[in-house]
Amino acid sequence: MSPRGGHPNSRYPFPPDLVALGRAVWRLRAERGYTQEHLGFRSRMHRNYVGAIERGEINPTIRVLSRLARGLGVRLSDIVKLYESCLEGDPLPRPTPQDVGWTR
Repeated sequence: MSPRGGHPNSRYPFPPDLVALGRAVWRLRAERGYTQEHLGFRSRMHRNYVGAIERGEINPTIRVLSRLARGLGVRLSDIVKLYESCLEGDPLPRPTPQDVGWTR
């Protein structure tokens, strides 16, 4: 595996700042009840790319973040605020099914 790899079993984890950014995108997506595929469609990017961002595998450009913000219906600054919150130690807990409107 490449030294830049970040697989959970790898000796080289993903950078914490990218993981925090991915967690922020994931949280906003989950709060809206969007799948990665739906967010990808709304943002005009592949669902696998959305997933890689959420896992912290990719360092997205400002253009990509702007497209994600539009797809999520938020301002870019909302993504940045959640990112900063995560970096400061707020773990951004996973939403419950009730938080995102999932019911069985």
